[in-house]
Amino acid sequence: MDYSVLKLEFTEEEIIRYCKDGVKLGVAQVCIRPGYMELCEPYVKGTNTKLGPICDFPFGNGSTESKVAQAKIALQYDTVGEVDMVANFGLIRSGKYDAVAEDIHAVAEVCHAKGIELKVILETGALNEEQIRKGAHAVVAGGADLVKTSTGFLTGFDDKGADPKIVQILIDEVGDQIKVKGSGHIRTREHFLHLIDMVVQRMGVGYKSVPVVLGLEK
Repeated sequence: MDYSVLKLEFTEEEIIRYCKDGVKLGVAQVCIRPGYMELCEPYVKGTNTKLGPICDFPFGNGSTESKVAQAKIALQYDTVGEVDMVANFGLIRSGKYDAVAEDIHAVAEVCHAKGIELKVILETGALNEEQIRKGAHAVVAGGADLVKTSTGFLTGFDDKGADPKIVQILIDEVGDQIKVKGSGHIRTREHFLHLIDMVVQRMGVGYKSVPVVLGLEK
């Protein structure tokens, strides 16, 4: 599980509190904004929990150069587990899949040079089924290690996040080439366990829902 601590309005005190909570629960990563790497590093150092800096989140429409720069800055820290970047889903909607793959490849190269895996968020709520399927192949072509459903920050669309139907499409398209991460709207234990049964390799869960999906509170 990736424990998402990404709200824009979080204070440093809140970020530290949830980071400590993620370590206590033994999650794989605490996903944070890259500007908080230095703040959070002391709280995960020496534990099994890593930090998961995000890249061009949540819009994905920055330049390739800016995405590469963000990744390089975050990768200066040895507590990074994986990097999560947002694909340019505007380009996906435009049918420019080769450009999307090239954008991903530039960031993947930087991550892999440091031995770090790259997850790519398609923002499936903004895409139709054909775009999701072709977008998944662009993620594979770009050399990423995981394809991911959603940021959880999409507005103006009927975003269903890690809907099992969407997750299954990704599984069908990427096969065993790369892994799949379900994220967004995972708020019940039933949903969480269903995705585990689907053999989703990673899930992104918001800080409020983590205790619920783990069965620690209703």
